[in-house]
Amino acid sequence: MIYFNHAATSWPKPEEVKTAYMEAMNGLPSGQFRSAGVSDSGEIFGTCRARLARLLGTGETDRIFFTSGSTESLNLLFAGLKVPAPSIITTATEHNSVLRPLYNLTQIKGEPVVLPCDERGLLDPALFEEAAKKGKARAIVVNHCSNVTGAVQAMASIGEIAKRYGLLFVVDASQSAGCLPVEADLWRADAVAFTGHKSLLGPQGTGGFYLRSGVPFVPAKFGGTGLDSRRIVYEDGDFELEVGTQNACGIAALSAAAELLLSIGVPRIREKEKELTGRLKEGFRALPGLRLIDAGEDQGPVVSVQPLSLKPSDLAYILQNSYGIVTRAGLQCAPLIHEYLGTVPEGTLRISVGWSNTIEEIETLLGAMEEIL
Repeated sequence: MIYFNHAATSWPKPEEVKTAYMEAMNGLPSGQFRSAGVSDSGEIFGTCRARLARLLGTGETDRIFFTSGSTESLNLLFAGLKVPAPSIITTATEHNSVLRPLYNLTQIKGEPVVLPCDERGLLDPALFEEAAKKGKARAIVVNHCSNVTGAVQAMASIGEIAKRYGLLFVVDASQSAGCLPVEADLWRADAVAFTGHKSLLGPQGTGGFYLRSGVPFVPAKFGGTGLDSRRIVYEDGDFELEVGTQNACGIAALSAAAELLLSIGVPRIREKEKELTGRLKEGFRALPGLRLIDAGEDQGPVVSVQPLSLKPSDLAYILQNSYGIVTRAGLQCAPLIHEYLGTVPEGTLRISVGWSNTIEEIETLLGAMEEIL
């Protein structure tokens, strides 16, 4: 089996990650604020926060909070920041984990300002400035890397615009954390949502968000654990942002994954994945009956194509069942971007590479595609 669906979830998981999960499962129970679990790297929650802070580019280690993943993180962020959706600038490149909360969360729902992208999925920072100048916006929400085309956005420029106009800047790093440099402090991000099971190489059901200190925020969940069990009413705004029993085994595994990524180095991962996607795009350009959606030299490890003679879903089915090659077809949970890519209603065939893939696997895929087409 050749696996090219890392943008959905990375596979196979590194041995270090599986070992850490089982050690935490077999060891004494651990809680983030009580009886510290013992592992070879110390208390798992604090250690994982420190490692993730380095991968997210922030010095505020204690401002990283664990959730089940980006979807929960974004819902909690939108609810807690309490910015009405019509006062939010977002984009057509967003995943449904951004779009659906904005349109449906009771506290904030409405129609956000949705900026267009070009035919590659790239955003023009000037459009953010034009929208901000109108004076009605209070926040910008944008993904760092498109899960459809791999387009990497100009985050520093967008962050600078947000600060110039006094807007909150919320970043969705679901597709970039672990495989692209994420620079929360440099971008002056107020919040960053991330998931553990994609390029961070951790297990499903892990992830979280970074929230800059000083950002006004009221949590949407209250409950057990916390630092002071005597406290029932929070009146001074000093809220607990992690409640309930956390996924200690998953966080132990995520911590091991983060340690592995830091030892390899994101630049090295980026270099390898750029080589793989570069060869992939080169091969696709040579194939007849295929339209490549090229997001440029700096795109992330995601490549989408539009087959012209059959449905993307049929091509994905043939690849998996006749060649043992796993890809992903459809709208990729990001419906609006396809209007600008010209890929409505069938979507694209997406090939997303990971650290474990090889150039030989790329050549096998290209050979299979040539036979099919």
